[in-house]
Amino acid sequence: MEMKAASGNGTAPAAEKKDEEKQKAGERSNWGNGLEFLMSCISVSVGLGNVWRFPFTAYENGGGAFLIPYIIVLFLIGKPMYYLEMIIGQFTSQGTVKIWSVVPGFVGVGYGQAFGTICIISYYSSLLALTLYYLFVSFQSELPWSYCRDEWANCVDSRPAEYVENLLSTGISAANATLASNTTKLQSSSEIYFLNVVIKEKLDISDGIGNPDWKLTLALLVAWVVIFLVIMRGVKSSGKAAYFLALFPYVVLFVLLIRAVTLEGAKDGIIFFLEPQWGELLNPTVWKNAVVQCFFSLAVGSGPIIMFASYNRFDHGIYRDAMIVTTLDTLTSLLGGITIFAILGNLAHNLQIDNIQDVVRSGTGLAFISYPDAISKFQAVPQLFSVLFFFMLFVLGIGSIVALQSTIVTIICDQFKGWKYWKVALTTSICGFLMGLVYVTPGGQWILTLVDFYGGTYVVFILAIFELAGIMWVYGLQNFCDDIEFMCNRRVSLYWRMCWSFFTPVMMIIIFIYSMATIEPIKYSELYFPEAANVAGWLLFGIGAAQFPLWGIWYISRHREGSVWQSLKASLKPNERWGPANADVKREWQIFKNQKAAERAAQKESSKLGYFWQKIGHFCGSNN
Repeated sequence: MEMKAASGNGTAPAAEKKDEEKQKAGERSNWGNGLEFLMSCISVSVGLGNVWRFPFTAYENGGGAFLIPYIIVLFLIGKPMYYLEMIIGQFTSQGTVKIWSVVPGFVGVGYGQAFGTICIISYYSSLLALTLYYLFVSFQSELPWSYCRDEWANCVDSRPAEYVENLLSTGISAANATLASNTTKLQSSSEIYFLNVVIKEKLDISDGIGNPDWKLTLALLVAWVVIFLVIMRGVKSSGKAAYFLALFPYVVLFVLLIRAVTLEGAKDGIIFFLEPQWGELLNPTVWKNAVVQCFFSLAVGSGPIIMFASYNRFDHGIYRDAMIVTTLDTLTSLLGGITIFAILGNLAHNLQIDNIQDVVRSGTGLAFISYPDAISKFQAVPQLFSVLFFFMLFVLGIGSIVALQSTIVTIICDQFKGWKYWKVALTTSICGFLMGLVYVTPGGQWILTLVDFYGGTYVVFILAIFELAGIMWVYGLQNFCDDIEFMCNRRVSLYWRMCWSFFTPVMMIIIFIYSMATIEPIKYSELYFPEAANVAGWLLFGIGAAQFPLWGIWYISRHREGSVWQSLKASLKPNERWGPANADVKREWQIFKNQKAAERAAQKESSKLGYFWQKIGHFCGSNN
C-alpha cells in the first residue's frame, strides 16, 4: 500500500518534495489529508443542483409527487453510481478517460462524458454571473427587486405588506402597490426585475439571441478569474478551498430556512412539496427527471467524482465518504426544497393564487425570483442578508464548477503529461469564459435550456449506462468486487452486488428508452423552440453519444490482434495498464487476484466432485 500522508511539524516541504517525485515517476499527488477529499466531494455534490435545480425540478413534477421517485432512485441508482465512481477513481489513480484501461473499447465513454461536462460548464458559469450580479446590486440602499416601477403593469411589491401600507399612506407608487383586477395575472416585483432588468429576456429567438449584456459579461469574467485561482495548483489549492466551499453555505441556508417557514402562507407551499401524489408514481417522466436530478446533484456520470478520488491514497476509507456525501446531498436537497416551497407558498398568498404551480414560471429563474423575494421581506437590514445569501450561492456554484473544470484539466494533463497544469487551467478557463458569453445574452436562457436538455442531460444519461455496463457486465461484477476487497479490505454486500449487476443498469435502460420514445419538443417558458434550435440540440446529443462508438472503432483499428473479431474481443479485456498505479501495490493485487481465481476454481472442482460422489452414492443405494 502507499505510504500515509506525512504529519507533524516540518513535513510540508517533505510533502511537496514527495509530490514532485511522484509527478516525475508519472504518479498522482495526493490530497493533503482525507478530510480535504471529503470536503471537496461535498462542495461538488452539495451545490447549485440542490438549491437551484432540485426545487424547480420538483416544481415541474408536482412537488411531493417527485420526492418518492427521487428517494427510490437515490438508493437504487444514485448511491451505487457514486460509490462505483469513487472506487474506480481511487483504485486506478486515473481520470475519466484513463480508467478505461479496464475495458479499452469503451474509452469513448470517457471522452463522451468530457463532452457532456463541457456542456454543463458552459452554462453553469453563467449562473455564477447571475449570482454575482445580484450580489453586487445588493449593496444598494434598497434592494432593487423589492419594489415595483411605474412602468411595470400588474406588479406586486416583494416588500413586506406593512412597508407597502406606509407607501400608500404617503401616496408613493400607489398605482403599483394596488392589486390589479382578479382576472389579471399578477407578477411579483422580483420576477419582473429578473426578466426585464437582469436577463432582458427575449420571448422569440428566431431572429437571434442578441448581444451579451455588459454587466453580466463582467460578472462572468470575475467568476472565471475566481475559478482559475482555485484550480491553478490542482488539489493543493482546491483542497484547501474545499473547507470553506463545503461548510459556509449551510450557515446561510439554515437562516433562510428559518425565515422562509415563518412567512405567511408558507405552510401551503411546504405541504405541496411534501404531500405525495401517489398517481404520479406511474408516470415514467417523473422517474426520468428523478434520475436526471440525481445525476446532476451528485455529479455522477460526468467525471468529477472519479477525478477527485484519483488523488486519494490507495488505502483511503472510501465507503464512509460515499455514504456521508450521498446522504448529505439528499438532506440538502430537501432543505432547499422546503425553503423555496415555503417562499412559493408566501408568493401564492401575496398574489392571491390558489395553485402553487401557477405562482412563477419554472426554470433557471425560479431560484433568482423566489429567494430574492423572501430576502426582501426581511424586516431588519435585508441588504446584509442578501449579500450573505448570494455570496453563499456563489460559493456553492464555485464548488461545483471547480470540480467540473478540474475534470477537464485532469483529462488533458493525463494525455499530455509534459504540459503544465496551471497553463492548461488558464487556457480552459479562457475557453469557458468565451463559451459562457452565449448565455448572458437576452436569449441566453433559451440556449441554457437547450444545452442542458440535449448536452447535459441525455448525453450524461446514456454514457452512464455504458459506463455501468462496461464495468459490471464486460469486466465483470466478481472481478470488480475482488478489486474492492483488495483495496478496501472489506467484502462487498449483497445490496451493492444486486444494484450494480441488475437494478441500477436495468432501471436506467428502461427509463432512458421510455424517455427517448416519448420525447417531445422542448419549451422555454411555455414557448416552443424554433425548428433550427431543435436540430442543433439533436446534433449536440449526437456528437456526445457518438464518442462511444467512434473511439471504440479508433482503438480497435490502432490495436489489431488478428481478425476484426479477435481485435474486438481483445478490446473488451483489461490491458496492461489496468490496476493500481503504484508498481508494488499492483504486484500485490495481481497475487491477490490469482489467489482468488485459484480459490474459486478449487471450490468449483470440489462442488463437481461432491456432486459426482453424491450421484455414485445415490446409484449404489438404489441398486441395494
